[in-house]
Order: sequence, then structure tokens, then C-alpha cells
Amino acid sequence: MNRSSVTGRFAPSPTGPLHLGSLVAAVGSWLFARREGGRWLVRMEDLDTPRVIPGSADEILGALRRYGLEWDGEVDYQSTRTALYEDALATLRARGLAYDCACSRAELQRAASAPLGAEPVYPGFCRAGLPPGRTPRAVRFRAPEGAIVFDDRVHGRIEEDVAARTGDFVIKRADGLFAYQLAVVVDDAEQDVTQVVRGGDLLTSTARQIALQRALSLPTPSYAHLPLVTNPDGSKLGKRDGALPLPTLDDDRVRATLVQALRILGYEDAESLEEALREK
Repeated sequence: MNRSSVTGRFAPSPTGPLHLGSLVAAVGSWLFARREGGRWLVRMEDLDTPRVIPGSADEILGALRRYGLEWDGEVDYQSTRTALYEDALATLRARGLAYDCACSRAELQRAASAPLGAEPVYPGFCRAGLPPGRTPRAVRFRAPEGAIVFDDRVHGRIEEDVAARTGDFVIKRADGLFAYQLAVVVDDAEQDVTQVVRGGDLLTSTARQIALQRALSLPTPSYAHLPLVTNPDGSKLGKRDGALPLPTLDDDRVRATLVQALRILGYEDAESLEEALREK
């Protein structure tokens, strides 16, 4: 790959301010792209409109600038790209790879057979067509049989059988919103993203996204899933858990937080790298 052909991205959801965990993902994706001479894009994943907080996108962009993370080009917003997702869904339907599903969440929970904490496998109730008298709710993707294999730049070789682990998964929700898995695949291809660097919690989404890429005849980028910032109990640090917003007003606190993020990413020369990042 030519250095000039690398395109990375950071794709936060505007559901609240950035916190330390999201800063680690942003810095990591920025460093991966820039050290290969590549472009770094920012995309707002605001498709889940009920969860979007007004003004949050601008707050996120201001925090990125404050931490020295300048992006290339215009910021894209998923909420403006619905037509692209509709086209992708139409392609999947035409190829026999998407179908309507009438199952409610309660029905699936009753039918679920999965270990505690694991994602239940869809039992395929609507795979051969809607049962008599039922109306469509969501749209599902027909998961391919067999293992999907990819090399993660942090975790190494990964193999996952999507059909066995999750079964056919939702690509358009019952509320009419497109699901993350489909939207991110379409967005990355449309933006010519070649390098996806993100938090380790999304590693389990990657095989599903590769399956969609193949079904839509889209290229597959390289993947790297970064260490997660966790709470004292080991759970992922997140907005829903009350993670503290990044400091943006005090220079010393900004510098200390950026050094902390770099150390989480494994940079022993964090102070020097922080200085170079802030002064570029």
C-alpha cells in the first residue's frame, strides 16, 4: 500500500462529551494514519437519533482540536447518508441476502439459548419467509456459513463463524433506523477508508462487517482494536457509566490527560510524543 493511499477515521457518536476511553481511540487512530502518511477523517455516527444530544457533535470537535487532533476534509454525518444505506439494502435484497423479520425482542429472548452474558443466536424464525399473519419489523442479513478470518494489527489472527455466533443479524431496526453494522460498512467504503482503528469492544463486530463488505462487493480495510479503558471493576469506561468528560480548559490537565492516553496505548515516550502532537 502506498503511504499516500492510507485513510483512517474516528467515528464518535454525539451522545455526550468525549471521555478518556474515546480519547484513546481517537489518538490511536490518528497515530496509525499519520505515521503512514495518511489522511484522518472524522465522521459523526448520529444515526441513532433518539440518543443524540444537541450540541454534542460541536463539543466533540472542539475537544479534538484542543488535544491537537486535526482532521482532513469535512466532517461527515451519518444522518445525511440514509440514501446510501437504502441503496445498500436494496442490493442485499436483490442478491437474496436480506429479508424481513417479524420477531419481537420478547420473542427472541424467550427463544434464546446462549451462555449468560453472550449474544443470543437468532433462531431463524423468519428466514424462509414471514409466518402467516405476521407483519415485518426489522430486516436481517443472511449470515454466511463458515469462518471469517482476518488479521487484526493488535490481536493477530482472528477467526469467527458469524452464522454460529450470532446467526442472521439486524441491518435495519424495527424503529426504521439503519443498524450500526450496515451503516459503518457503507460509510467506510464511500469514504475510501483503508484503516479502521477503534476500541477493542468493537472487535466482535468486525466479522459481521466483513461479511457485509463481501456481500456488497466492497473492499475490506485493515483493522486494529485498541486497549479499552476500564472502570475499577473491569467494565468498559463509557458515557452510560458516568465517565467524566475530557478536561479542555486547563492546559496542564489537558497535557496530563493526553500523556495518560498515550501511555495506555503503550508509548513509553508519551511526554515527548504529547509535546510533538500539541506543537505540530
